[in-house]
Amino acid sequence: MDQFPGSVRQPRPSHRLIDRMAASLEVVARSRNGLTLTEIAQATGSPLSTVQNIANGLVSSGFLEEHSKRYYLGMAPYVLNLMAGRRVVSGVSHEDLEELRKVTGLTALLGVGVGDSQYYVDYSSTEAEYAYFSEALVRGPLIQSSAGFILMADMEKRDVWTYLHSLPPSDDWRIRRYFDLLPGMIETGVCIAPGVTDEPADGVAVAIREGGRTVASVSLAGPKDVIAERKDELAEFLRKRFVVPASPSR
Repeated sequence: MDQFPGSVRQPRPSHRLIDRMAASLEVVARSRNGLTLTEIAQATGSPLSTVQNIANGLVSSGFLEEHSKRYYLGMAPYVLNLMAGRRVVSGVSHEDLEELRKVTGLTALLGVGVGDSQYYVDYSSTEAEYAYFSEALVRGPLIQSSAGFILMADMEKRDVWTYLHSLPPSDDWRIRRYFDLLPGMIETGVCIAPGVTDEPADGVAVAIREGGRTVASVSLAGPKDVIAERKDELAEFLRKRFVVPASPSR
């Protein structure tokens, strides 16, 4: 008796576009220094025009990131792993966040950017709201937090401008605030109390950089008056705790 249905023995049909997307993601993931479009096309045996279209779609969805015309694995695969219960972002441990909270008395958050959104993927806090944002992996707008600002500061200019252009007029003042703070963020790798959240809170965020690019953020968050009073102290503390080379100009 055949113990397997006939359909099980049939090979699963492949899809050329999906195959090319998967191949592109794999060759980029195996590269430590990123790949150009031409290198991806050569490695996957795909037409350059096809690779360009695939790369644009993967960048817009957060599966790839583009920096100086080189492509790197984005944060979307990591966030999917988190949704499946697998912890990632090796450069900052949960113990690091616990230490930050104990030393400063403030909420400590680890954030990553996925496309035009940001997620808090780990935290140490006594505040239920931050626990919810992190544990439920709530998608947040980049334009409304210090973590989002510092992540945007190292994104490709065209991606940032496309995102900013998509925002409603009600965010115009936040856009102006971003450009006001941008030179300082590029120079120091720290975003100090941008005051752009709708909540009665604010934060100071530092870029976590690997391989010359920002891969995550660590932020200290608390009531606006507390952050305003301690912002310089907190910025210096984060600078010393996380060695932050200056970001390249965008």
